[in-house]
Amino acid sequence: MDVDDDGGGGEDDDDDYSDDDDDSCVMQESLGQEAVLTYSWATSLYFSRTTCVMNMRNYTFVTEFILLGISNSEGLENMLFFLFLVFYVSALLGNLLIFLTILASPNLHTPMYFFLGNLAVFDIFFPSVNSPKMMDCLTWQSCTISYQGCASQIFFYHTLGCTECFLYTVMAYDRFVAICYPMRYTIIMNYKVCTLFTVGTWLGGFVHGSILTFLIFKLPYCGPNEVDSFFCDIPVVLSLACADTSLAQTVSFTNVGIVALTCFLLVLTSYTRIVISILKIRSSEGRRRAFSTCSAHFTSILLFYGPVIVVYLRPASSPWLDSVVQVFNNVVTPSLNPLIYSLRNKEVKLALRKVLSQAMQPLGSK
Repeated sequence: MDVDDDGGGGEDDDDDYSDDDDDSCVMQESLGQEAVLTYSWATSLYFSRTTCVMNMRNYTFVTEFILLGISNSEGLENMLFFLFLVFYVSALLGNLLIFLTILASPNLHTPMYFFLGNLAVFDIFFPSVNSPKMMDCLTWQSCTISYQGCASQIFFYHTLGCTECFLYTVMAYDRFVAICYPMRYTIIMNYKVCTLFTVGTWLGGFVHGSILTFLIFKLPYCGPNEVDSFFCDIPVVLSLACADTSLAQTVSFTNVGIVALTCFLLVLTSYTRIVISILKIRSSEGRRRAFSTCSAHFTSILLFYGPVIVVYLRPASSPWLDSVVQVFNNVVTPSLNPLIYSLRNKEVKLALRKVLSQAMQPLGSK
């Protein structure tokens, strides 16, 4: 009985062993399939990452851009160079003269002329961002700019442009306080407030320019590298990106639009209140003086916002029109501001004559 039991048990054990072998074979097969799948996944992941790295390397080969200049200007290079040089030198000398006049005249050390001096400084730096490179392109008739140079143009152009936009808003508020609250003007617009306004305009412009530059140059550029303008700006550079630019376009143009529209509405609000207050003045001489004080600033605002609206806030894009308008905004407007403020302001004209006469005295004594 015991032997039969053992024999029966041995057959059962053989069956168990065969079942275990089958299970192990199935397990090995499944493990093999998993290993193959894992290997395939790892291989595909490796090659996909390698492809991504290769693609990123391909994206970074653009190291410079070619500035095509102003379209339809063939044969006019010498004349354009002369005109740009005249406007650029006029902007530098005129604004420098305004700044030095305000600095040297104690009677002009008021909030109004403090902000006007800041505007003169901006109008020295703003055309200097693009004008030298533009004139260099007209001279050699072929122009390249490095990747870093293109990024710096966009950063400084929009930093200074936004700062000037904020400054015009602050100057409108200054005129509003001076005309609507003349008795409290020196208390409201004290030195601390003027300094905070100035620092705020600089800081706001820096943040604005940094955001736009980061959004544009985090995109890959793999060619073509021809910029259809005489300097690097948002619309023409974004069109060269090798990736989806919808986010950069939306944020950039929304940012520019919000800044420009908000500042313009604040300026419009200030001048609406100013006009209402001026109309309440009984004497014609008082109304005339108030209007003459504000007319120069309002003219500069129109010259500043006109090109911004044409280039950034209109739906359609025309490269030729954009180039012409940006030339006006870059070179012409900064050169006109000293004339606008000096011709419409008796105090500035008297101070200019005094400074110029003092400067000419050493020459006359010789």
